[in-house]
Amino acid sequence: KTKIFCTLGPACWSEEGLLELIDAGMNVARFNFSHGDHASHLSCLTRLRGALAKRPNKNVAIMLDTKGPEIRTGFLANKGKVTIQKDSLIELTTDYEFLGDETKIACSYPQLPQSVKVGGSVLVADGSLVLTVTEIKDNGIVCRANNTATLGERKNMNLPGCKVLLPTLTEKDEDDLINFGLVHGIDYIAASFVRTGQDIDNIRKVLGPRGRGIKIIAKIESHEGMENFDEILAKTDGIMVARGDLGMEI
Repeated sequence: KTKIFCTLGPACWSEEGLLELIDAGMNVARFNFSHGDHASHLSCLTRLRGALAKRPNKNVAIMLDTKGPEIRTGFLANKGKVTIQKDSLIELTTDYEFLGDETKIACSYPQLPQSVKVGGSVLVADGSLVLTVTEIKDNGIVCRANNTATLGERKNMNLPGCKVLLPTLTEKDEDDLINFGLVHGIDYIAASFVRTGQDIDNIRKVLGPRGRGIKIIAKIESHEGMENFDEILAKTDGIMVARGDLGMEI
């Protein structure tokens, strides 16, 4: 009874490609709202429903996967890349207007100094750079590099073991749910970065009466989410273990 979820993208979103997925046993079509806009997703959804009309004996549910909150490094002074050397000190500043170099890089998360502790870790670019916090300042932190790595601009950051003070639903997520999900009749929401049962309550509040039939799948992507697993499970319709981000967090 295992179900097959397929993420739709350019390689398979032609009607011919969608028919192949349907015939191969796709049960749920996942629309990844970390990429694309409403127009491109609607175009794909329209083709999918057209393909399903040709397969009246097949049922495929529609899932909207939210982008969720994120923490990223900033832009660089040379518009290219910087190489951080092992054992060097680097400052992460919450001034996102700062153009970074080998000694200082901007971070998009304003509460960075309040969330980390000296001795804690910061992972950058999917863990390609591992930093250890050595000092906490009012508007940033100082870290020592555990390895040498070359970074580009706007790379993702993880704070393992830290309580991140970001909303589960961003303004973009709310817009996606209200102006796409509700309008176009999605069946499931894969809610990124769920950390507490209250997060599920907040999502249901955004959906309102119009969205009471939509099922919510909570994506567990952090240590905090794991700690609150039971209360999340009690309120959600399903759990998805996001092994990539969760692996970075633990």
